[in-house]
Amino acid sequence: MSTGSGADSAPAPTALDKPVRPHKTSMFSSLKIRNYRLFATGAVVSNTGTWMARITQDWLVLSLTGSSAAVGITTAMQFLPMLLFGLYGGVIADRFAKRNLLFLTQGAMSLSGLFLAALTLSGHVQVWHVYFAAFFTGLVTVVDNPTRQSFVSEMVGPDQVRNAVSLNSANFQSARLIGPAVASALTAAVGPGWAFLANGLSFLAPLTGLMLMRTAELHHTPRKPRGKGQLREGLNYVSKNPELIWPIVLVGFIGTFGFNFPIWLSAFADDIFHGGVGMYGLFNTLMAIGSLAGALLAARRGTSRLRLLAGAATAFGVLQIVAAFAPELWMFVALIVPIGILGLTVNVTANSSVQMATDPEMRGRVMSLFMMVFTGGTPLGGPLFGWLADAYGVRISMAVGGLVCALAAVGVGLMLARAANLRLKVDLRRGRQHVQFVPRERELAAAA
Repeated sequence: MSTGSGADSAPAPTALDKPVRPHKTSMFSSLKIRNYRLFATGAVVSNTGTWMARITQDWLVLSLTGSSAAVGITTAMQFLPMLLFGLYGGVIADRFAKRNLLFLTQGAMSLSGLFLAALTLSGHVQVWHVYFAAFFTGLVTVVDNPTRQSFVSEMVGPDQVRNAVSLNSANFQSARLIGPAVASALTAAVGPGWAFLANGLSFLAPLTGLMLMRTAELHHTPRKPRGKGQLREGLNYVSKNPELIWPIVLVGFIGTFGFNFPIWLSAFADDIFHGGVGMYGLFNTLMAIGSLAGALLAARRGTSRLRLLAGAATAFGVLQIVAAFAPELWMFVALIVPIGILGLTVNVTANSSVQMATDPEMRGRVMSLFMMVFTGGTPLGGPLFGWLADAYGVRISMAVGGLVCALAAVGVGLMLARAANLRLKVDLRRGRQHVQFVPRERELAAAA
């Protein structure tokens, strides 16, 4: 792991071309640590509730308004606080005890879910209520997200960070398998209010897990004292390290232009294939299967190679374009799973690469920037692609998103290669590796 803070400490060539030989690790090695087991157990319960609320929220807004743009606005309201205040969440995460912060943020999210449940069950819910609840949840997430991300290293230590990050994603996607199915069944049987209630109560699980943790077993990182310029310090730190800035740039493009699935999948289910809320739940379940598979594959990998990041992001964009124009339901369904695998591979590879290359005392601010860029673009992408879906059709909307992602991935891949002093070599001769990155010095030596 890089511990330098200057540009000349950046290990970009190693990360991109020839990573150090990884130590062997099992897929679930982080779960041997008691504190992390408690964290993961509570998270799978609250994540299930979160997915129930998310699916129900999108479908409720679509039912109340009949507009994909309204679904996009709901998504935008939830992620707008991250765009506006995301970096300040990282400063808070670095300044205070992370376990104590999580008590506050998880409790606030529980109250948000119970608020929406009360309005829906009483029959008084309106679209602006959903917008308000989404915005409040987004405000809490500004602090919760970087705190949870950086708290992982305190629970498991530096040797298990990559595995724990992958298992966190697997945890989230496992809940995604359960949440949409349960939410769809509850919504169809008794209405959406019960799904919101389940979400509010689900946060009791992570709160209990935090209470039961053994604080003496945590790997405490130094807390940053209050002072001026801490936000600027974090930005300067990232800007001087290519192995940090380019993965963050790429996930910004992917988050803004590629992860608009609440809009696309709901519109495909309703407008293209006429399947209703049950089909929308099926699409989300299939996406979760792919994402879970991608997370578990990432947990087995010992390193996070940046060329894997660029390649997976390119394929992710290309498959989105293909899926956008799939003429039959079975073709669209068949493409959802690999899109989920590639999307999660991009997310986990970027996340773990950035965490491993960041000094512990800077991790909260760096991860807040990572999450701000990844999710903060949603307030821009959500309404934009919702409008595109309403004006030109969901197929055009999804294809445009995939095209931007693919082009961005190619561009970032070339910039990473340049930072690592590599060049792209194309060799079309039989029996040769046709496309590869090679060191520039090797090419110059061969020419001489």
